[in-house]
Amino acid sequence: MDKQSLRERIWDDLEERGAARFPFPPHGRIPNFAGADAAADRLAATPEWEAAAVLKANPDAPQLPVRRRALRAGKTVYMAVPRLRDERCFLELDPAQIDDVDAAATLSHVDEYARQVAPDVVPPIDLVVSGSVAVTPAGARVGKGEGYSDLEYAVLRALGLVDAETPVATTVHERQVVDDDVAVDAHDVPLDLVVTPERTIRTDATGARPDGIDWSLLDAERIDEIPVLGRLRGADGGG
Repeated sequence: MDKQSLRERIWDDLEERGAARFPFPPHGRIPNFAGADAAADRLAATPEWEAAAVLKANPDAPQLPVRRRALRAGKTVYMAVPRLRDERCFLELDPAQIDDVDAAATLSHVDEYARQVAPDVVPPIDLVVSGSVAVTPAGARVGKGEGYSDLEYAVLRALGLVDAETPVATTVHERQVVDDDVAVDAHDVPLDLVVTPERTIRTDATGARPDGIDWSLLDAERIDEIPVLGRLRGADGGG
């Protein structure tokens, strides 16, 4: 099954079975799901979570409980500025500087509490949390189709802020875990942990992780729109 057909199937299934949660419809987005809090609790019980002081997280609704849990546990959370559109392309949520964790972790209020920072001040990331539309038990991930999650990872890797050993996790509804043969591209980032409200799957993902930016996937317009790419292309000697 091609990725877009799989996305449509998952979005339809979550909606038809009443498993989707606000915002509606689930289509075209990382879908929020019933049990997102329970999945966050289960992720927080893993050794990877316990060992992490710094997280990079996606900003979507289903991972809101993950971000809140991280801040309550004293972990610093970084999120990418939408579409990496600014030179200071990360939002830093430092729990020591936040007096309202519940609000700070939300996309609608994050700008009131976050410090927007350039990559130079971001420390090494201990755990990456990604949003997903569909995943497999082997660690393949299908996002909503815009490619920014994988690009953000590639940028972090190029900057030396993550490496091949940095764990990557997602939280999803059980119905988002599929047995389909999902085609994995070279720029796709495999998952180490798939966490649902019911179980924690250790994928033992064997696929190679991107070790930086694949410039052949980026046209001149995309590079011009994202300042950090221009900077990194220069460091790479022109890409």
